[in-house]
Amino acid sequence: MKIKRKAAILAMLLVGILMFSTGLAFAQEDTVDNAVSDEKSDSNKTLVILGCALAIGIAGISSAIGLALAGSSAVAVTAEKPNLFGKLLVLQVLPMTQSVYGLLTAILLMMGAGLLGNPEVTVSSLKGVGAIWIGLAVGLTGISAINQGMVASSSISAVGRNPDVAARGIIFTVMPETIAIFGLLVGILLMTGLGLL
Repeated sequence: MKIKRKAAILAMLLVGILMFSTGLAFAQEDTVDNAVSDEKSDSNKTLVILGCALAIGIAGISSAIGLALAGSSAVAVTAEKPNLFGKLLVLQVLPMTQSVYGLLTAILLMMGAGLLGNPEVTVSSLKGVGAIWIGLAVGLTGISAINQGMVASSSISAVGRNPDVAARGIIFTVMPETIAIFGLLVGILLMTGLGLL
C-alpha cells in the first residue's frame, strides 16, 4: 500500500513539474521570423536540463532499487556458495543498464542543446519541451529496472540451487530490459526529429 501511495505522489509531482515547465516554455513565444533570442534560448536550455534530470534521475533510482533487490539475493547465495560469485555478479549487475540509458540520453540532450562544447547553439521552446518529454519517456521506461531486479533475484536463487541454469536466468533477467531499450530508441528518434542530434 505504501508503494502505491509513493508512486501516486511521484506521478503527481512529475505531472506538476511538466505542466509548470510546459507553461513556461509556451509563455515564451518565438518571434514571427522564428528567430530565438539568446535570453529565450538560455531559458529553453533550462528545460533541456530538466529533461536530462528526469532521464537520469528516474532511471537511476529505479536501477538502484533493482540492484538492491538482486544484490540482497546474491549476497545470501554467495555466503553459502562463494564459487558462484562470477555468475551471480552478472545477474546482479543487469538492472544497472537502465541508468546507463538515462545517462546516454542526458549526454545526447546536452550535446544537442550546446551545453557540452558548443554554446552558440540556440534552443527553441519546442526543443526545450521536447527534451522534457524525451527525458520522461526514457526515465519512465527505465522503471523496468525494478522488475528486472526482481527477476534477477529469483534467477540468483535458482543458480544457488542449480548452477547450470545461470544462462537461462540471464535470458529471463534481460527480458524486462527490452522496455527500457524501446524508451531509449524512441528518445533517440525524437531527438533526431527535433534536431537535437
